[in-house]
Amino acid sequence: MRRGPTPSNRGNGARHDQNVLLTGARLTHRTLAIVLAGGRGERLGSLTDWRAKPAVPFGGKFRIIDFTLSNCVNSGIRRIGICTQYKAQSLIRHVQRGWSFLDGRFQEFIELLPAQQRVSANWYRGTADAVFQNIDILRRHDPAFVLVLAGDHVYKMNYGRMIEEHVERGADMTIGCVAVPLEDATQFGVMGVEDDFRVTQFMEKSSSPAPMPGRADMALASMGIYVFNAAFLYAQLARDEGDESSSHDFGRDIIPHLVREGGRLYAHHFADSCVNITNGVPYWRDVGTIDAYWAANLELTRVTPDLNLYDKEWPIWTYQEQLPPAKFVFDDDDRRGHAVDALVSGGCIISGSTVRRSVLFSGVRTHSNALVEDSVILANCDIGRRAVLRRVVLDAACRIPPDMRIGVDPVEDGRRFHVTAQGIILVTPEMLGQRRY
Repeated sequence: MRRGPTPSNRGNGARHDQNVLLTGARLTHRTLAIVLAGGRGERLGSLTDWRAKPAVPFGGKFRIIDFTLSNCVNSGIRRIGICTQYKAQSLIRHVQRGWSFLDGRFQEFIELLPAQQRVSANWYRGTADAVFQNIDILRRHDPAFVLVLAGDHVYKMNYGRMIEEHVERGADMTIGCVAVPLEDATQFGVMGVEDDFRVTQFMEKSSSPAPMPGRADMALASMGIYVFNAAFLYAQLARDEGDESSSHDFGRDIIPHLVREGGRLYAHHFADSCVNITNGVPYWRDVGTIDAYWAANLELTRVTPDLNLYDKEWPIWTYQEQLPPAKFVFDDDDRRGHAVDALVSGGCIISGSTVRRSVLFSGVRTHSNALVEDSVILANCDIGRRAVLRRVVLDAACRIPPDMRIGVDPVEDGRRFHVTAQGIILVTPEMLGQRRY
């Protein structure tokens, strides 16, 4: 159900009249998306030593950024810019291989936008500055609306519904928000809103976040998803660029300024546009820590996971490497190749070994009598005979020697590897004394 005002009480009729013809598919056709994919991803530790967070593998065959890009394409938004900065090579390679199917003859494209110092001698200094430094590219494409997205969350969302609501309300800016328990909201930027979801407060990681309308136990947390009228965005970016006290960030600077000035800011409830709702709860995951990353991957091994990867109506697109099917070999009493409650990707060989409640990415090999439980094994790893891995995130290209045991002795694990507060063990080639490539 729409939570915004009805057309009769929308206000700002001139702005609405200007956009009244831009409905349905026409709205997304006039929208350009900017994906912010340049963050360091420091909370993921060594998992982002060689890759940007949006390029981190997820779900057996995808990258995190595939969810944002698939949402764009499935929503009908086919003009997309990706702002890259730190450790971007694997992300660039993935986009070039997997996302080159858009047709420029129909004004469809994905453009990579590295920090080129186009308008100043700076790298991207914040989320708003990343967009400002590409403002000439935005103007050249002449969109009516600009959709600003984070490239590092896992979710399925119809952006078209959010843009429609933006137009219906006559908003200048609309902020995508997800409902989170009030006790968890201290970790987010939280919207204080009126009954019609007009934003009246913005609290960044406040110790006393405001509850959302009608739910005293929940708060509206910003998802880092913004819809702007293009001309309004350009004006705000230019103003912010001239403010020497600004950190040039949407959450820390742009939104608080607009709230103070009484701008037409509205919150969009993610539940109204989420494509994946299970038991009444919209699926959205911030996989920004090792614990959260491990848990979100392991959720996929359930009989009925919260995230539906088998939905043909809203598919997740990615680069499809040509690999042979997964193979399970040996059926002897002393060695049997099998996997239970597991995702096993193409090119894997489960040879006389056991895999339980785990996600195996492409090209993984497990040798005789090895045991893998409750683990996330990235691509092209090799797990030796009789090795044991429990509650492990194993980075790509690791070679586990025969008889090595990880997740069995906490003291020994702490000496060799990174162990989180929840006991998840991150293992990289460097920790094993191996070269990655």
